Amino acid sequence: MFAAALNRSTAITSMPALAARTFAPAAAPVGGDAPPPAAWQWLAATLDELDYGIVLLSDGLRILHRNEAALNELDDQHPLQLVGDELRARLARDVAPLHEAVTAAASRRLRRLLTVGEASHRMSVAIVPLDAANSGPRAVLVVLGKRELCESLSIQGFARGCGLTGAETRVLVALCSGVPPTEVARQQGVAVSTVRSQIGSLRQKTGAASIRALVRQLAVLPPVKEVLRRNGGARPAAAFSPALCRG
Repeated sequence: MFAAALNRSTAITSMPALAARTFAPAAAPVGGDAPPPAAWQWLAATLDELDYGIVLLSDGLRILHRNEAALNELDDQHPLQLVGDELRARLARDVAPLHEAVTAAASRRLRRLLTVGEASHRMSVAIVPLDAANSGPRAVLVVLGKRELCESLSIQGFARGCGLTGAETRVLVALCSGVPPTEVARQQGVAVSTVRSQIGSLRQKTGAASIRALVRQLAVLPPVKEVLRRNGGARPAAAFSPALCRG
């Protein structure tokens, strides 16, 4: 009986993410008019450009917006799942902590970094209270953690901007996954000397002093989506400037 009540209370109900209606304020800000609908559309589009999954909640329960990255992240492997129009913890042991974190953010303005899932599917999510601009309901921001230090699409965009070859890009992807050069050589079916030569070329083209510096250069890229969108559309290829690689 308790479990059933807990499941009902922890279900995070969603709404369609129509930008103009999603971000429409409940009342005009004090001392001024409400922003035009276009402003809310731009805000929704801004969130969709971010390469971090973001879910905006109202009253700790109702979803105001989910950006495209969140929809992509919440797949069959993520410890949080979409069930119909609800967001739930996949594991029973994560149900109560998720509910408590969202409730604490909504009612007591407590921030929390929550870890959910297990083994290789263990993930962290940030639960952040957002102060109300007026007497309306307080919003809660849920930010999904990244599954990889350097996302594949970010690496591909960086590689194009730096003029890396296909072989160099594959080596870069492996290095960012923590694979040592000897193992990279084995996986690629080439000599270790070939991989080391490619690493030297990578460092020259990117201006990195070491492999560690190169991986860090990728890890601190702006969290903006590079090319592929969830609907299959494409962005311009020149998302990253070669100047970025020589800084």
